[in-house]
Amino acid sequence: MSKLRITAGGHRFVAEPHPDAPLTVAAFEKLLPYRQRIIHVRWSGEGCWIPLGDWQLGVGFENHTSHPSVGDILFYPGGYSETEIIMAYGACSFSSKMGQLAGNHFLTIVEGKENLRALGTKVLWEGAQEILFETM
Repeated sequence: MSKLRITAGGHRFVAEPHPDAPLTVAAFEKLLPYRQRIIHVRWSGEGCWIPLGDWQLGVGFENHTSHPSVGDILFYPGGYSETEIIMAYGACSFSSKMGQLAGNHFLTIVEGKENLRALGTKVLWEGAQEILFETM
């Protein structure tokens, strides 16, 4: 997969696939362009997420972490909590009401990071925002 353009809440970002999550990257690439709504996390700190319920991407754990850095995008394949995509915009410890989780770090924002906090604040105070992932 080449770089992705991510548009959300009036902001644009560029993300690169993570080489240590090839199965997640390949599976996500088949969904592009991918449009959803992003909401603020409840348990994880400064992050936004896309809740996906019981939906499955068809991958297990790879390159998983509980502590994403600003601009890291994780895919959680489900299990203890629902399937989801989470994007850190600040201090983030990936968790659910069931406890700490780990998700596959499969994308990293490389352009526009300076606008992540503004997006997170907008989602927190204004609610769900449209998000679009597309190839560049």
